[in-house]
Amino acid sequence: MSSAKSPPVSPLAPATVPDLPPLPGVRIATSQAGIRYSGRTDVLYVDLAPGTRAAGVFTRSKCPSAPVDWCREALSHGAARAVVVNSGNANAFTGRLGREAVAKTVQIAAQAAGCSDREVYVASTGVIGEPLPAERFEGVLADCAARATDGPAAWAEAARAIMTTDTFPKLATRTAEIDGVRVTINGIAKGAGMIAPDMATMLAFVFTDAALPQAALQALLAAGTQTSFNCVTVDGDTSTSDTLLLFSTAKAGNAEIADAADPRLAGFKAALDSLLIELAQLVAKDGEGARKFVTVRVTGAESDASAHRIAMSIANSPLVKTAVAGEDANWGRVVMAVGKAGEPADRDRLAIWFGDVRVAVQGARDPDYSEDAASAVMREPEIGIRVDLGLGEGQARVWTCDLTKAYIEINGDYRS
Repeated sequence: MSSAKSPPVSPLAPATVPDLPPLPGVRIATSQAGIRYSGRTDVLYVDLAPGTRAAGVFTRSKCPSAPVDWCREALSHGAARAVVVNSGNANAFTGRLGREAVAKTVQIAAQAAGCSDREVYVASTGVIGEPLPAERFEGVLADCAARATDGPAAWAEAARAIMTTDTFPKLATRTAEIDGVRVTINGIAKGAGMIAPDMATMLAFVFTDAALPQAALQALLAAGTQTSFNCVTVDGDTSTSDTLLLFSTAKAGNAEIADAADPRLAGFKAALDSLLIELAQLVAKDGEGARKFVTVRVTGAESDASAHRIAMSIANSPLVKTAVAGEDANWGRVVMAVGKAGEPADRDRLAIWFGDVRVAVQGARDPDYSEDAASAVMREPEIGIRVDLGLGEGQARVWTCDLTKAYIEINGDYRS
């Protein structure tokens, strides 16, 4: 067992860890099970009130982890009483042993929570291909269930327990009203590496006390994912373990609204979307080795879908990302990424901006181009790259980070 490593905190990390309010129907505990590292929490246990409903979005990888398979099946029942998350081991590509580890984890958690197996959701993150020693949850989850709390430090502890190569915990909270009833939404996430859309995070868990039927909950989550986690990329690699779960405890007492498109849910939808975007951006800001946070905007495309694919081509380009790391206003690399995307584009209509500085227009360098102005933009910790194709009304925006030597170092010895 390795000792816990403490990589330097990302320079893009928030100055403070936000205090999330208690959320009725949710109690939290963390513990050390020694899954991979010693000396750090690596288990999160969440106790959910009876009547809690669940929604989820998962990886589109054709090699999903055993926990992903379990959660997809559990969602067909819709009820939730407990969540167990471990870090340090992804329980992916583990075959029969992986399925047995999930079953063992669920059995232990269900006994601790006093619920049925199908009301337990599990997630794992860490090294792929290593069997998960689920027997280490014996006693640990029962202890967690006994001391689970909604205290002020619970949410930050939960966010830290699910970290792997993350350098800071990722938390967000929002409030909204449904028919005049105030509701709360709290969320945590982890990411760092192996981050690309479909859907793009490794793990994220969101909780609300709003009363919502499962169908509406699922529709709201799926829509919110499209403009948040499916718009973030660190390295273009989709994880085997991507899991985003949303739980509704119904403790706020609002009247249920079955249709996710009902105008009475507009405020809740806006708050949920905003929270998901914040979590997705925090994932990009903690990309492995990241020193720059980059927003890529594409306008003037033939369609929104085309704009999104072009934006992702730019955001995933190692040449663009290393230019950002080197603070080099090299718009030629952006031109390359647009051209290789396989989407409609006209070289002679193309315009490119770094921040507010237009560096290229009509297929050539901007006649008023200033190297000093462009270089000043590239020295900022947060950088905008905008491309206008001049073809239509399609637009998109995605978030990414730069690619530094630290990314190679982190991933070069990840298993050692």
